[in-house]
Amino acid sequence: MNHFTRLCATVGVAVGMLASAHAAFAADSNDAVLLQRGEYLATAGDCIACHSAAAGKPYAGGLAIATPLGKIVSSNITPSKTNGIGNYTLEQFDDALRRGVRADGQHLYPAMPYTAYAQLNDDDVKALYTYFQHGVTAVDSQPAATTLPFPFNIRLSMAAWNLLFLDGKPFVPDTSKSAEWNRGAYLVLGLAHCSACHTPRNVAMAEDSAQPLAGAVVSTWFAPNISNDPVSGIGGWSEAEIAEYLRSGRAVGKAQAAGPMAEAIDNSLSRLTDADRKAIAVYLKAGPIQHHAGDDTQAAYSWGQPALAIGADRGAARVGDTTLFNGAQLYDANCAACHQAHAEGTPAWGKDGAALPSLFHNTALGHANSNNLVMAMLDGVARKSDDVMMPSFRQQLTDQQIATLSNYLLQHYGNPAAKVTVAQVSQLRAGGASSSLLTTARVGIVVAVLLLLLIVLLVARRRRK
Repeated sequence: MNHFTRLCATVGVAVGMLASAHAAFAADSNDAVLLQRGEYLATAGDCIACHSAAAGKPYAGGLAIATPLGKIVSSNITPSKTNGIGNYTLEQFDDALRRGVRADGQHLYPAMPYTAYAQLNDDDVKALYTYFQHGVTAVDSQPAATTLPFPFNIRLSMAAWNLLFLDGKPFVPDTSKSAEWNRGAYLVLGLAHCSACHTPRNVAMAEDSAQPLAGAVVSTWFAPNISNDPVSGIGGWSEAEIAEYLRSGRAVGKAQAAGPMAEAIDNSLSRLTDADRKAIAVYLKAGPIQHHAGDDTQAAYSWGQPALAIGADRGAARVGDTTLFNGAQLYDANCAACHQAHAEGTPAWGKDGAALPSLFHNTALGHANSNNLVMAMLDGVARKSDDVMMPSFRQQLTDQQIATLSNYLLQHYGNPAAKVTVAQVSQLRAGGASSSLLTTARVGIVVAVLLLLLIVLLVARRRRK
């Protein structure tokens, strides 16, 4: 081989290596973009909330989720090949995410909101798959198995449920609407799965399509109506107020987040882009209206006015037994230090303009359903995003005291038609109302078996004749 030939060969090898390196760099760059996108989508979907136990590692599962069927334990969705989804193909991941079917063919329960994730497009599913396979740390731990009572332990029954209630079609943009509206609809209806909490459910525990976002009780908390109705919903909120609430959990003079909504804001909604939060607000402001004529006479945030709590009792002899305190005395002893004498709250302080809210013009006291007021007292409010914390009074106050204080607050600062009973507080303290679904299902099975036996007997008698 002469010098010229060797030179050409060397150049050819160098060019080939350069082309290969460029292709590898491009592939890595594309993977990095896909990975970043998948992480954002997982955040928007709030996957970490259900798939991470309180003291566990991210996405390793093990959280026991209370449902009317019993506790459903979330699975490990890290890329562990022994206990997670490390062996899942893209197709198997897609089946679990959008159709509720695991790689082993077993059906998932709709506590995993695959009915909403079914709206996702193929590109977003691929991005999520890439993130969970390559952007999440594998954890080789096996969560406890979900053990629901019969007949809900038969996962195959979910196949029939899916035939009735799962719409497997991805989101189709409405060409008559703006791109921003469509983005908001995609997030609200799909990835952010807002309807999973805010839409009432029917007797089969499926979302009631006739009442989208009309409000529902979720375990012990009340997920309010977030339709565009100005009285029953959030029609009186501006787009800017909705977007700010999604960012910080506060809408001044209207509401502050607590319970599951505070978790959704801290883990997910506060981490979205400003554009996505605005798109959600645009969709909600233009969405369907759900009005509850019997319960709502004015917007939940519009009730109440400042008033001196202890004024009427000043100078009176103090009751020695604190369990016999009236509402004003309970407020003065437990609430006034933070919410002030007239319930006007404490001005902004701490990180991100954090403030202790007023109790008048506050949706926690304005809804006909008073669960959130009671739960805020029982469990308190702790936020990851700022210094605001309301302590739990679960150990300090009895059921009677919480009921007395709640009714006092509702009468003076909130919706006077709302009520709190001692039985309600006791029930919420214990974890919420028990469901009749298990009894209904078992009775239904017994009736079906009896009908089947009756048919068999009638057929046998006819043959003998």
